[in-house]
Amino acid sequence: MIPYGRQSIEQDDIDAVIKVLTSDFLTQGESVGEFEKKLAEYCGAKYAVVVSSGTAALHAAFFAIGLAEGDEFITSSMTFAATANAGLWQKGKPVFVDIDLETGNIDVEKIEEKITDKTKAIVPVDYTGRPADLEKIKQIADKHNLVVVEDACQALGAVYHGRKIGAISDLTVFSFHPVKSITTGEGGAILTNNGQYYKKMKSFITHGVTKGDFIGKVGGWQYDMVDLGLNYRLTDIACALGISQLKKIDTFLNKRIELVKIYNIAFENFTKIIIPKFDDKNNKSGWHLYVIRLNENNKKSRKQVFDELRDIGIGVQVHHTPVHTLTYYKNLGYTGAGLENTEKFYNSILSLPLYPNLTKEDQNKVIEKVKEIIV
Repeated sequence: MIPYGRQSIEQDDIDAVIKVLTSDFLTQGESVGEFEKKLAEYCGAKYAVVVSSGTAALHAAFFAIGLAEGDEFITSSMTFAATANAGLWQKGKPVFVDIDLETGNIDVEKIEEKITDKTKAIVPVDYTGRPADLEKIKQIADKHNLVVVEDACQALGAVYHGRKIGAISDLTVFSFHPVKSITTGEGGAILTNNGQYYKKMKSFITHGVTKGDFIGKVGGWQYDMVDLGLNYRLTDIACALGISQLKKIDTFLNKRIELVKIYNIAFENFTKIIIPKFDDKNNKSGWHLYVIRLNENNKKSRKQVFDELRDIGIGVQVHHTPVHTLTYYKNLGYTGAGLENTEKFYNSILSLPLYPNLTKEDQNKVIEKVKEIIV
C-alpha cells in the first residue's frame, strides 16, 4: 500500500534517540529545553512549549488565554475534531464559520458576523499546511479585542508574507505526528511571543505545578500547585528525535514541493478534478497534504473512486470529516446551516499520497491510476 503520508526516519534520527536512551534522563532533561529553543529560533518566536501531542498543545493554548464557561471561539469545521474539542474541555463553545472553496481555509469575510460579546478568540486552521489569511484575521481580532490561536498543526515550515508560521499569531500550535512536517512520534508545541502565556503553559503541562518561588526559601524539594493542570510533558526521547528532524525540515519541505509540482503538471489538463492552489508570493504552504476535488459531473462517486484506489494499493484518504457533522457535535445541536461551502468541499475531496520519501515510481503509479479510475 502506498500511504497518503509517512514519516522519514534516517540513521541520524535513530542515533539521536539511542543517545538519550543511554543517558541519565529519559524525560524532564536537557533535550526538552534544547528542542524548545531550536523550534522557537526556527520560527522566529520568543518562546516554545513542547507537549505530548498537537491536541495537548491546543488545550494548553486555550488554557493560557483563559477560555472558560460562557466564552465562544470562532473556527472552521474543516479540521480534525481536536481543534474544537480542546476548547470544549475548557467549557468554551466553538462557533463554526464557512470556508473559502479555493483553499479550504476559513472565509475571513464571514468572521465578523459571528462575533458576539461572548467571543474570546479566533482560531484559524491552516488547512493542508496553507496559511490562513492571518493579516485580515489579526485586524479583525485587534478591532474586537480578541486573541488569535492559530491551529498550524499541518503547517510547520509554511511562510506567510515572508514570515514563518509560528511567530505571527498570539499563539501558534503545531503537531509532530508521524505524517506531519517533522515527527517526534506523537508530540506538539505552542509558540508565542507573550511571556505570560508561556509561563502559564509551562505550568499547565506539568500539573499546574511551580517550583521556582520556593527554592532557597523553604527548601529545594518544595513545590506549589497554582492551577489545575495535566501531565502533557514531552519526553527527552521524543525531543531528541525532534531536534534531529528539525535539522532536515527544509529538505523535507523542498521534497514535498517538488512532488506537488509533479502532481500539478500531471493533472493540469485533467478536467475531472480540481487541483489545490499552489504557492504564491505571499504564501508558501507546508504541503502536509495534497488534496484534490472531484468534479460534480464525474460518472463515479467519491466513494467509488476511494474504494477502487484503495483496492489497488493506493492509500488515499479524506481530510477531514467536518466537525459539525460528527455525532457528538450534532447531539450538541450543531447543524450545517451557514456551512454550505464546507459541506460542498468535504463531499468532493480526496487526499493523494504525499511525503518526502514518495518514490518517482510510486507517484507515477498514483497519477496513472487516478486518471484511469476517475471518469
